[in-house]
Amino acid sequence: MQQWLNEDLGRGDLSAAALVGCSGEAHWLAKQAGVFCGGSLAKTIFHCLDPSLKIQLLVNDGDAITAGQRVLDIEGAATAMVAAERTALNLAMRLSGIATATAALVKQLEGTGVRLADTRKTSPGLRIFEKYASRCGGAYNHRVGLDDAAMLKENHLAWAGGIQNAIAAIRTNAPWPARVIVEAETAEEAKAAIAAGADAILLDEFSVAELQQLVPQLRSLALKRGSPVLLEASGINPEQIRAYASSGIDLISSSAACTRSSWLDLSMRFHTNKG
Repeated sequence: MQQWLNEDLGRGDLSAAALVGCSGEAHWLAKQAGVFCGGSLAKTIFHCLDPSLKIQLLVNDGDAITAGQRVLDIEGAATAMVAAERTALNLAMRLSGIATATAALVKQLEGTGVRLADTRKTSPGLRIFEKYASRCGGAYNHRVGLDDAAMLKENHLAWAGGIQNAIAAIRTNAPWPARVIVEAETAEEAKAAIAAGADAILLDEFSVAELQQLVPQLRSLALKRGSPVLLEASGINPEQIRAYASSGIDLISSSAACTRSSWLDLSMRFHTNKG
C-alpha cells in the first residue's frame, strides 16, 4: 500500500504547505447506491501516512448503501487526510463497483441453487482485493492462482495430445488433493473429460438450449463412472444468467463484475479547522 501512496506522492505533496497546522474532520459520502467494499483497506492506507488519524467505519464491507449515506468518518491532520484521500477513494470505489455488480448477478440467481464464481480476469497486482470484493458481493472465488487447481484449456489439450494424456500427467505429478477441471468447447470434449476422470467440466460458450440438452447426459455419465462431477458454465451473457441457471448446472463463472463494472462514486468532504 505504501507503493500506491508513493505513486501519488512522488517527491512530496506540494499542496501540503497550504495545510500546515490544519486539522479537523472529514467524512466519506456515497453519491450512489450500491454495495460498499474497501473500508478496512482505506483505513490502512490513511494510517500508512499518519497512524494517529482517528477513523471510524460506519458500514461494513459487503453492506448495501444508499445515495447520500455517510460510510466513514476521519479526524486528524489535514495534510495526511488530503495526501491519502485519492489513493484510498480510488481503491474503495473500484472494489465497491465490483461488489455492486457482483451482488446484482447473485440476486438474479436467488432461489436457483446455482452459485456464481469469479475468474482470474483481474487487474495485475489487485487480484486478491478484487476477489475479496467479489466475495463481498456474494460470489464464490474461483481459482485465485494457477496453483489452486489444474484447469486444462484448449492449448493444454492440444499440446498434451488429448484429454486422456493431459489428465494422466496431472494425476502423476500434482499433489493428490488437486482437482482437475477441463474446459470443454463441445459436447464430445465434455463427455471425454468425464470418461478420463475430470473432477469438473467448464462448459464454455454453450447456449442455454445446448446446456439443457447436455447436462443430463453428463450427469448420467458421471453416475456410471461412480463419482460426481461439477458442471460449470462460462462465457455466458450476464443478462441471461438466470436462464443459464435453469439448465441444471452447479456453477456459473463470469468475469463481467470485474471487467465490465463501473466504479461506485464516493467522495470525501472536509470540515477543517485552523489549529
